[in-house]
Formats: sequence, structure tokens, C-alpha cells
Amino acid sequence: MKKNRTWWILGGVVALFAIFLVVAKSAGWIGKPETTEVEFAKVTKSDITETVSASGKIQPEVEVKITPDVPGEIIELHVKEGDSVRAGQLLLKIRPDNYVSFVDRARASVDQAKANTEQAKASVSQSEAQLLRTKVEFERQRKLFEQKVVSEADFQLAETNYKVAQQQLEAAKANVSAGAYAIKSAEAGLKDAAENLRKTAIYAPMSGIVSKLAVELGERVVGTSQMAGTEMLRIANLNNMEVRVNVNENDIVRVSMGDTVIIDVDSYNATSKKFKGIVTEIANTANGVGGALGAASTSTDAVTEFEVRIRILRDSYNDLIDRQAGKKYPFKPGMTATVEIVTEKKKGVLSVPIAAVTTRAADGSIEKKEGDDSSEEKKDDAPKTASKKDKPKEVVFINDKGKAKMREVKTGITDTVAGTIEVISGLNEGEEIISGPFIAVSKKLKDGELIVKKNDKKDKDKKE
Repeated sequence: MKKNRTWWILGGVVALFAIFLVVAKSAGWIGKPETTEVEFAKVTKSDITETVSASGKIQPEVEVKITPDVPGEIIELHVKEGDSVRAGQLLLKIRPDNYVSFVDRARASVDQAKANTEQAKASVSQSEAQLLRTKVEFERQRKLFEQKVVSEADFQLAETNYKVAQQQLEAAKANVSAGAYAIKSAEAGLKDAAENLRKTAIYAPMSGIVSKLAVELGERVVGTSQMAGTEMLRIANLNNMEVRVNVNENDIVRVSMGDTVIIDVDSYNATSKKFKGIVTEIANTANGVGGALGAASTSTDAVTEFEVRIRILRDSYNDLIDRQAGKKYPFKPGMTATVEIVTEKKKGVLSVPIAAVTTRAADGSIEKKEGDDSSEEKKDDAPKTASKKDKPKEVVFINDKGKAKMREVKTGITDTVAGTIEVISGLNEGEEIISGPFIAVSKKLKDGELIVKKNDKKDKDKKE
């Protein structure tokens, strides 16, 4: 009996102790509630500048490639790379000997055609005289035949000779016309030969700088009038330079003609100097796409980019030009540059750090990417396939007296340089939001979860 009473007493004590632990924990007498360390930021008004970043090469706005129209050996070379040239200046010469012979041969063909034409004209005069003689003979024989003085055979012979003379005159006139065409053909051949001879001397088509010289004296070059031949040199106008960049298809829709651009040239990184530019050209067709066939052959996994050309404003680099020291052109073709294209600016708009904005499923749950879920979770989520089709919503978490409160927002443009994003609706100026850490905001935080400022928690732990 005493033994049973002891067990009953021990059981009661254990039950009371368990109840005490539960009450103590809920009242905060023992243990600590589970909290998440976060960083806070205020919703403020600021100026936001949206930009599109890209990188590319500096090139002259105008650069002409010089290729020959005739093949041959270079016998004269009057320029070096970096030389200034004027429009019409002689650059080089290709050996003209063969082309001189072609001109002489063509000129002889013209003279021969003219001589043949003169001979044909003489034949016309001779045929006209022959026709006149046979006509008189025919008329005489016809009268005599009517008078029964000559035989029918003599009359028919005279008639035949007259008709033959007519045909010979027509043939002689045709030979004169053929001779005129032969002269034109020979003159065209002479003109073509003379043009080929002229093309052995290469002149500058524009004023500028020899930006590239790819041949040497004595080298043989290939060229035809139907297609580009050996590239011999390039002439560029280095006074007007541009940056050619490739912009992703997701960003190209935000870029417009005349947009302001901040240019960072790698060669001037040491000086931390930035240059200004404007967008002057936007490609209508993606790089590498040359029509329907080209588009079909391009892999769907390839990145689609469009070329954008940006003129570097001279005012932004005038201080680098020192003509006395020979520094006329601060940029050289091929230099690497990174650009920030300013696509939109807004002043005094509500903004928050980019890291503070995340997405949640329409039902408020954390979105899970493919491959992140375990097989068990996938089974549980199977009935929810319909809800996954719902468009996710943009949210931020505000600090509601130590608890994370999820709130849906609508965002605008993003300032990647400042790391802020415009908030169109959903927040008020001065509200305290959770801005980090990124993993906590994007993956872990839930509505109503207890939060504590990162440094405050550390200080509290040190005191305890």
C-alpha cells in the first residue's frame, strides 16, 4: 500500500514539473523563442537611374578597307601605319606592265575596227556604182526585148545582174553598220583595259589615318572587280570614335536612340576617368541571324544579342588631347570598353534595396525551383500543380514589432549601380523593412516569423 502511494506521489510530481516547464517556456521564464537574424532598412525617397550594362570594342565610326580591283605585285608603297592621308593621295602602285600591253592591244583593235569600217564604206560606194551600171543595162535590155531585138535569155541575164547588184549594195551597207558596232566594242575593250591600268594606282578615298597596313613592298595581291580581294590597308577617321557593344534581348527593348551612356575604357582604368556617349544606332536584327534559314539554324540555347553603337562625345575627352606632345587621338581601334546605358531616370520616388524585394507563390508560400525539392516534397506538392501556374507576386517583409510581416508590392525601375529599386505601391515612406541577408529574405522568411536585428542579437548573447 505504501509502495503504491509512493508511485502515485512521484507521478504527480513529474506531471507538475512538466506543466511548470510548459508554462515557464511560454512565459519566457526559461529558454528563448526561435528568432531569425535580419538586417533592416527604411523606405526612403531617392533618385533612381535605370541602366543597361554591356561591354565591347572601340572602333572608328567610319573605317574604309582598301582592296585591289586588279591582281599584281606592289612596286610602290607611299604610306606607313599611323600616317595621315588626304582624299585623293597616292597610297601604292601595282606593277602596270601587263595592263599597259592590254591597253595597246585594245587601242590596236579600235584602229583595226575603224579601218574595216572605212573599207566597208568604200564597198558601199563601189556597190552603188555597180548597181547604177546594171540598172542601165537592165533598162536597155528590157526595151530591146520588147522590140524583139534580143533574146529572152539576154534579158533575164540583165535582170539577174541588176538584182544581184541590189543585194550587194545592201550587204555593203550592213557591213558598214557592223563596222560601227565593232568600233564600239573595241572602244569598250579599250576603256576596260584603260580602267584596269588606272586601278593599278591606289588612291585614298577619304582623309584620315592609316589604321592598319597589311601588305609590304614587293608583295603580290589578288583582286577582282566582282569580289573583295586582298585587304591591303584601312583608313579611319579617328576624330569620331564609337563603342560597339552587344546587348541581351531582354535589355534591348529598354534602349532607345539618343540615350546617354557612361563609358569606362579599360586603358584608362588607372585614372578612374569616365567618358560620355550617346546611342546612335540600334540593330534591327540579332547577331548571327541572316534571314529565315539563319534563324532556323541558330540554336535555341544560344544567347540572342543585338549590336548597339555608341558615339563617344568629344567634350568628355578633350583634356586628353595634346597636339604638341603628339597625342591627337586618345582612343585606338580595338580598345575594350564597358558601358552603362542610361535608359530611364526618376527623381524623388519611393525606393528600397534590391535585396529586400523577393517573390512568393500566389498563396504566399516560398517558390521552389526545379531540382530543389526532395522526392517526398514532390509527392506532397503533386496536387498543387494548378496553383503553381499562378503568377508569383513580388513581396517585401516589414518589421511589425519584432515580427516579419509579408506585404505585396508593385515595383518599377531598378538602379543596379546604387542597388535600389522603385516601389510604385504597397509601402509608405519611413516604414522599416527587412533588407537582408539575401538567403533569409528570398528563401527562409515566412509571414509572422520572429525576427531580431543582427547586431542586437549578438550584443544580447554577449551580455548573457
